[in-house]
Amino acid sequence: MLINYPGCFRRFAFPMTSPQEPAIHTPPVRRFKDPDYVEVAPTLAALRERIDTLDGQIVELLAQRALCVRDATRFKRDAFQVAAPARQAEVFARVRALAAHHEAAFPGLSDIVESTYRTLVAGYIAGEGTFFHDTELIKP
Repeated sequence: MLINYPGCFRRFAFPMTSPQEPAIHTPPVRRFKDPDYVEVAPTLAALRERIDTLDGQIVELLAQRALCVRDATRFKRDAFQVAAPARQAEVFARVRALAAHHEAAFPGLSDIVESTYRTLVAGYIAGEGTFFHDTELIKP
């Protein structure tokens, strides 16, 4: 049986041979064919712990970014400036280029990062639209 995960590329359909989650405190059951592959952790539990730590750092950074987005509202006159399509295009191109440096280790990362940022920016713009209504024009 093949399962296709939402958002995954079609070429990454995985065979499903077990109805249970993987054991997290045991050695790996697969290895990469590349002899130069460097393991990140000895167990799935250790990897998940590291991922959870990274998630905490990512959320903290997203919260800091959100505060910058909120403050940026003070510099915008209308909804077009809140949306700032040229700035969005710059951000998407920049993060895609940053991710491209890691494509050798994780092919497709640029697509994942750009897609993530498109969702992220849409959410920030929606929030900024709310903050826009909490501001007023400064009279000269």
